Amino acid sequence: MSTGKDKLRQVIFGVNTPAGKAFDVSLLILILASITILMLESVQEINTRWKSSFFKLDWIITGLFTIEYLLRIWTSERKRRYILSFYGLIDLFAILPTYLSLFFVGSQALAAIRVLRLLRVFRVLKLVQFMGAANKLRAALKTSSQKIIVFLFFIMIVSIFVGTLMFMIEGREHGFTSIPRSIYWAIVTLTTVGYGDIAPQTTLGQLLAMVLMIMGYGVIAVPTGLVTADLVRQNADKDSTNSERTCNLCGNTNNKASSKYCFECGTKLD
Repeated sequence: MSTGKDKLRQVIFGVNTPAGKAFDVSLLILILASITILMLESVQEINTRWKSSFFKLDWIITGLFTIEYLLRIWTSERKRRYILSFYGLIDLFAILPTYLSLFFVGSQALAAIRVLRLLRVFRVLKLVQFMGAANKLRAALKTSSQKIIVFLFFIMIVSIFVGTLMFMIEGREHGFTSIPRSIYWAIVTLTTVGYGDIAPQTTLGQLLAMVLMIMGYGVIAVPTGLVTADLVRQNADKDSTNSERTCNLCGNTNNKASSKYCFECGTKLD
């Protein structure tokens, strides 16, 4: 029984065997089919004609996903680690919407989260180096999150101040009918989106808008610089400590040097 379970784990989590690769390719096809069904259901003409077929196919695919998820838990050496991992949570959320649709109308649309399961294509194509890069970016975002939050808080203060000031300068006759609407204009201008549904008409208002537009470039530059700095620091730390370990089964590189088991699939590390 143990041998059969180990072989099944190699197929489900591994990509280094023909059976494992075939399993992941089949899984990707099912994911694409599920997403295609979801998109076609949103087209009224198509959904009216094929609604019954779409319903049956969606439940068949959901059933297969459920079996796959349960098998991943059963075959994982560290079940809790897999369940709470990124892929484990995505696998769970991918099957919940269909079951929730039995109780809540419209929740089926949440099945769009299944598109995140396509991230497994990196493992299937053995693009492990890209997975490692994604893990580094995620770690850099986490490290710089507090600084980014402080920066966004500052942007919010600027938006409220400028929006209130613009309301006083332009007034209701120029489209700035309230302070919240003026703050909306300030955010749209500061982020360089510029819908154009509201625009200052007075000279003073236009001068204030020019200052805000110039400041808008910092909205992009500052967070990017913060994340980049953490990425550089992370690479320097890696060169000095070489702390990452790669799982031979699933290819995950986001394992600490002290880890005994893979963070993603729970396999014991060599």
